[in-house]
Amino acid sequence: VQLQASGGGLVQPGGSLRLSCEASGFTFSNYWMYWFRQVPGKRLEWVSHISPRSDTRYYADSVKGRFTISRDNAENTLYLQMNSLKPEDTALYYCARDSRGELRGQGTLVTVSS
Repeated sequence: VQLQASGGGLVQPGGSLRLSCEASGFTFSNYWMYWFRQVPGKRLEWVSHISPRSDTRYYADSVKGRFTISRDNAENTLYLQMNSLKPEDTALYYCARDSRGELRGQGTLVTVSS
């Protein structure tokens, strides 16, 4: 299982970013996929997950209405569109294949600051 997140960066409060996660080494279209985030020194936090056919999506209350998870099974890619970003969204963001975040790749850093 290989998962590579990208798309992070520095953005001002209220701004937007789109994260991507390229998956390989498994049949991507068969799995629910997850986004997690982690602030250094704190526990891993679940953000969102999506069903294999994109017909079911769940979001943490802290991001609901601002973030949108999606996927392209033809491209083996998972996305997270993040709008109306807040300083408290600052974290390392990971994509994962399991609900505990144990099967995750390298993260991408999102910094929300003015």
